[in-house]
Order: sequence, then structure tokens, then C-alpha cells
Amino acid sequence: MASPVPTPPSPAAPSPAVVSFLKPRTKRALDMFIGSPDDLFEDSSSQRLRMTSKILDEYEVVRRLPESIKRPTRRDRSEAKKNAAEAGTAEASGLAAAIDASVAGATGRAEQSGRPSGSQSLVLRSGGPGSGGDRQLAALGPGARAPAPPSESGSLVLQTHTHSVPRPTWHAPWKLMRVISGHSGWVRSISVDPTNQWFATGSRDQTIKIWDLASGTLKTTFTAHSMGVRAVAASQRHPYLFSAGEDKQVLCWDLEINKVIRKYHGHLNGVYCMAVHPSLDVLITGSRDASVRVWDIRAKQCVHTLTGHMETVASVAAQSVNPQIVSGSMDSTVRLWDLAAGKCLKTLTNHKKSVRSVLLHPSEYTFASGSSDHIKQWQFPNGTFLQNLPLTDHPIVNTMSINQDNVLFAGADNGMMHFYDWKSGYNFQTARTVPQPGSLASECGILSSTFDHTGTRLITCEVDKSIKVWCEDAEATPESHPIAFKAMLKRKRY
Repeated sequence: MASPVPTPPSPAAPSPAVVSFLKPRTKRALDMFIGSPDDLFEDSSSQRLRMTSKILDEYEVVRRLPESIKRPTRRDRSEAKKNAAEAGTAEASGLAAAIDASVAGATGRAEQSGRPSGSQSLVLRSGGPGSGGDRQLAALGPGARAPAPPSESGSLVLQTHTHSVPRPTWHAPWKLMRVISGHSGWVRSISVDPTNQWFATGSRDQTIKIWDLASGTLKTTFTAHSMGVRAVAASQRHPYLFSAGEDKQVLCWDLEINKVIRKYHGHLNGVYCMAVHPSLDVLITGSRDASVRVWDIRAKQCVHTLTGHMETVASVAAQSVNPQIVSGSMDSTVRLWDLAAGKCLKTLTNHKKSVRSVLLHPSEYTFASGSSDHIKQWQFPNGTFLQNLPLTDHPIVNTMSINQDNVLFAGADNGMMHFYDWKSGYNFQTARTVPQPGSLASECGILSSTFDHTGTRLITCEVDKSIKVWCEDAEATPESHPIAFKAMLKRKRY
């Protein structure tokens, strides 16, 4: 007759203090494998065996720490001090002092290395050799590494981890190269020809002027608007130039005959911004009537009327992938639009002031928006916030431009010019434009800007009726203009 199998004794119920400590730290594992945090502490052998098996399976390989990499723990330090007090020997006292110095040195090295205290791992190490029930439960913060293996004696160790901060790339400072005069009003808009031979500017004097990019000489002047010209855009697919103004008109110019061949009617107020789709024959315009309209270039029909903004649409940008349209408005919001569906995919409300400029990165799947509170970088397709770029005295940012070398330019209404490294957000140069002789001191503002297609020349349109061309200082070196970068660990919060 077979002897009965002995029944193992049931483990003692955990104390309330242990239950309150473990519940919030094991919520994710309990939700995945058990169902409810309360099930762990029910008197059910199957629940206990399942959790025990899971813990041993995950942490069996890290239950023992090699002697060569052990770190002194709080328990080791307290035991050494107790032995020194009981024995009263110099050797025991020296051991306690050495342990104290080791812990202090580790803390000092962490502080000197600049490790932030925001990302931490709380690792519970319990049990000792021969206890038969070693367990380890880790509550890891976002981005933390795997928990460190426990030592032979139980302890509670607070671990810190580092954040990777991108280092800025050195860029040469920019200086004024040429001043072009010819307009009799504020120069509001600019667009560079796809062949990089000429550029067009629109002004408050109701004219559009075509300039030679190499010499800065005037080539021709277009006059068809009855009010100020707010936006111009050259097509990359056709020999067309599009213009829009405060007279509600959107015009298409044929550059082979220098005449208006199409007019797009529909906006109820002045048109303030414009963008040409890079791969489709559509034109996007934003107006003071708080709408964004999508036009078929050849049919002159309005394909979509995108509504949702509450105030003037000050800037639009178009790209070939979804979301295809980005718009910034005076209502402090940025909206991402699906061109195929004709609806808004995402509304970004992080800005506190009006958004007058939006900018797409030429090679990355990211974009930026400019306001008087911050310049913010975002990531497509969901508009994930990346970082803030600092502004001096928080001026109103009217325009932004970027070239292939990741140099981001921001021009403000008070004439301030900020140059940033796109990757790190480092402001490597801050300057102020100078109004031309005969202008008032208040006529020191930048209304529009763009880089040429080589990225070596920056063209700004200003309140003093002039057009300025800027270029990099060829004599500057990393030694003459060193990088003075300070990482801001909290800039990614908002």
C-alpha cells in the first residue's frame, strides 16, 4: 500500500505593510498574469504557485551577485558600525570608515557626472543564502534598464540612470552680404525659383517683383493686386507663380508670358499664406476668414474647405505624406489635415500665443511651429512634442526657415534673428537686423525669410522695405566661435 503524499504547509499570509508596498509595484504583472491585484493575496494555492513560478522564471539568473562587483549596502554599513561599536577595535572602525567613504564616493561620482535624479529604479532585494524564498520585485521608471542582481543580504537600493542629450553641431555665424531696395512698402513674402536663378517678393505696395539671385538686380514687376501681396509661391512642377493678397484674390501667373492666366475665387477675406503641394497639382491657401482652402490648379475649383480654426490662418505647409497639410493660426493652435479625407487629424494646443509660422524639415519626418512663447518641434504623424527652442525676450516670431545643414532661422517683429541647431535646439547665434538709412528705429522687423536651394544664402524681407541677403562667415572657426552649450533636462515637459 502506497504511503500518502504529505501535504506541504501553506505559507503564512503577508503582513499589511508588505501588501501595501507590493500592490502598486506589481500592478502591471498582476494585470497581465493574474487579473486583479487582490487575487495575489487570496488564499488560493494556484494563484500563489503561478506568481512564484513567474518570479523564479524571470529572476532566477540574477539571484546571486558575483563577489567582484558587489556594492556596499545599507545593511552592510549598519552591521560594520555595530561590530565596530561592540569590539572597539581600530580594525573594525577602519572597516566602517572605508564603507562610508565608498558609499560617499559613489554618490559624489554620480553627482559630478551630471546624472539626473528624475529617472530612478527602485529595486527590492530580499532573502539571504539558505532562505529558500529569494524574490526580487522591481518598479522601473520610464526608460530604465533591467534591475541589478540582488546581493546576498536583503537591501533596498535606489539606482539612477542617465539621459542622452544630443550634442550640438558647430555652425559658422551668419553675416550681412547684400541689401536690395526697390519696393515702396513692407516686403511681406518671398519665394525662390526651383532652378535657384531668381526669387520673387510680394509687398504692401501691391506689386510682385522678380529679382536675380546672383546679382540682386530687378528683372520684372507684376501688378494685378489691388491691395498688399501677402504670399507668393513658385511651382516646382510648372512654370507658374502663385500670389495671394489682402484683396481676397489668389492669382496664377504664367512666367512664360508674364500674365495672369487663372484666378481662384472663394475666400471671404484677405489671404495671408499659401503653399504648393510638392507632388500634386493642388494649391493650399489660408485666409483671415479662418479657413484653409485646397484648389485644383488647372480646374480653378475648390477641392476642400478645411474649417476648424477660430481665427486667422497665418501659415500653411504641404508635404507628400500624411498628414499632408499643417496650418498655424492666430487662435494659438496647430492643425494637421488629411488631404484625401478633407478633415483634421490632430489639433495641437500647446502654444499659448498666436502661431504665425510653421515649418517642415527638408529630410526628417518632423516640423516646427513658431510663436511668441516658444518655438516647438514636433514629430509626424501624430504631432508628438519633441522639444522647445529658447527665445530671447519672447518676441513675435513671424517667419522660420531651415536649410540642409540643419540650421534653423527664426525672424521676429522686433528685428531679432535667432539661429539654431535643429538636432539639439542650441541657439548658436542671436543678432538684430539694422534698419536702412532714412527708416525709423521702429521699422526694424522681419516679416518673411527663406534659404536658397543650396542653403548657403538666407534672404529676409523686412519692414524697412528692403530685402537683405545673409551668408556664413567664411573666416569663422570652432576656436574663434566655440560652442557654449548647456543641456536643459526639463525642456521636454511642455
